[in-house]
Amino acid sequence: MRMPRTILVLTLAATVAGCSDIGLRNLRAPGPGPDEFSVLPVKPLTQPKDYAFLPAPTPGGANLTDPNPKADAVVALGGSEAALNPNTAIPASDAALVTASSRYGVPANTRQVVAQEDADFRKKKQRFTRLRLFPVDRYSQAYRRESIDANNANEAARQRGIETPSAPPLE
Repeated sequence: MRMPRTILVLTLAATVAGCSDIGLRNLRAPGPGPDEFSVLPVKPLTQPKDYAFLPAPTPGGANLTDPNPKADAVVALGGSEAALNPNTAIPASDAALVTASSRYGVPANTRQVVAQEDADFRKKKQRFTRLRLFPVDRYSQAYRRESIDANNANEAARQRGIETPSAPPLE
């Protein structure tokens, strides 16, 4: 009589343990999630130098305090806002870079293609591990061969005579 109860208790414990949350290592998204780029801070209000030369208001148009992240990033990296105009030609200093980076073409759906290839890769890696009694870290399981061991890479570089920075001690 004690043996069936023990088996029942162990089965219940294993079932409850299998329902635990694995947190951020879960590779399947629970939903679309929030859009972290939908809220942008506005620029501070500034007083114009001359009120006589203010532009006419444009209903529904852009405001001087509206955020423009693309233009702000270009200016922060040393470019000019004029370069963002699609009618502006590519500057001569950037022509070689643009030619080299687009020599194989620039597909518009790169993110979708990479996401689909990654989903196919993970599906292939999970083929024989769908049934499990206990929760498994799917991320480590799928990408084990693609991970880089920092200590091994550091040692390999040292063997080739490449100077490397000091690495943290092995754990």
